[in-house]
Amino acid sequence: MAEREKIRVVELFAGVGGFRVGLESCAGERFQTVWADQWEPGQRGQWAFQCYRQRFGAEARCVNADISTVVEEVPEHDLLVGGFPCQDYSVASTGAKGIEGKKGVLWWSIHKIIDLRRPDYVLLENVDRLLKSPARQRGRDFGIILKCLQDNGYAVEWRVINAAEYGNIQRRRRTFLFACRKDLPFGRKMAAGMASGPAGWLTGESFFAGAFPIRPELPVERKKVTQTDLNGYEDLVAVTDGFQAAFYNCGIMVDGQIWSAESAPAYDGPFRTLDEAVEHGDVPERYFLSADKLPKWETMKGAKKVMRTSRTGFQYQFSEGAIAFPDPLDRPARTMLTSEGTPNRSSHVIQDPKTGKLRRLMPEECERINGFPEGWTATEMPERQRYFIMGNALVVPLVERMGRRLLEIRDGQ
Repeated sequence: MAEREKIRVVELFAGVGGFRVGLESCAGERFQTVWADQWEPGQRGQWAFQCYRQRFGAEARCVNADISTVVEEVPEHDLLVGGFPCQDYSVASTGAKGIEGKKGVLWWSIHKIIDLRRPDYVLLENVDRLLKSPARQRGRDFGIILKCLQDNGYAVEWRVINAAEYGNIQRRRRTFLFACRKDLPFGRKMAAGMASGPAGWLTGESFFAGAFPIRPELPVERKKVTQTDLNGYEDLVAVTDGFQAAFYNCGIMVDGQIWSAESAPAYDGPFRTLDEAVEHGDVPERYFLSADKLPKWETMKGAKKVMRTSRTGFQYQFSEGAIAFPDPLDRPARTMLTSEGTPNRSSHVIQDPKTGKLRRLMPEECERINGFPEGWTATEMPERQRYFIMGNALVVPLVERMGRRLLEIRDGQ
């Protein structure tokens, strides 16, 4: 292929375009989004879609529809990206209909698109607990995803990345999955790396190590390494019924052979703090905590032990530790949730640098924490939605790093 050929991108569950912003910030002349989909079930305003369309204008190419209804509309592309919710991915045998996904509807739409279009690469994001779900059969859901990609002819890597450990302002842990078609040069390299030694591959030439270096020593204790063979499972029903494995924060799967271990970051760049995202000038009064509300905030943020009763009538003591109040400005922010900005335990509260008073974060500060251009969500959406969307969003600089790494792979073929 020509060295400078464009990479056609399809962005699923696009939100306000975190993958697109990151890829285009990396190399806008190379990454061309040819199609996107964003749809929030039950939301009348469809605020994220409206923001996406407004920010990317005539080139948005974004559809506002349930992805399961528009699979056939997805055009040919080279790179499929998306951040999809963690669900139950179980499947069942349905007689003449064969194998059918029962609950993880969004994953099965991704699977159908991959099966239909066979992109060169797939890059997906999910919460870190994906590797351990469901609680009653740890690792099954991720095993189903790996089995699907194996059946589609892909080699797969994954890494759980804490954004703050690579110089970002937020301690946000997310699972990223990269899949490459086995018939491509890098897919063959992944297979060779697996054959010669997965530990050496994952710490050296792998997709994620090239963007997010890790220490060369991986633990050899049995409890920190998993080796699993998917080939012993006839189909996805068998995986649903019997698969269980401990997946660690990095790993590889080639031809059904899985190797996973716990890794540690090897980052030598600057670390950033919440103070860099915080406004040091004038802030509107509505963001400050009133004196009469401080006791409520102190209670929410404090340690507590509460007796609770389960559905079966079993009584137990629920306990949780205190959260820093206010949040320190000399450390990265905690993980933002969709409830950010509301009066609740997880919302950030800081000491305003100019006045010394306690206040909530502003939406613009949340955008800075995630690496979006300031004011990105300042469209017609309600302010509450701006917080919600940032709680769901990617940390954009992570995508920039992955984009650069993908270009290295693509141009080196």
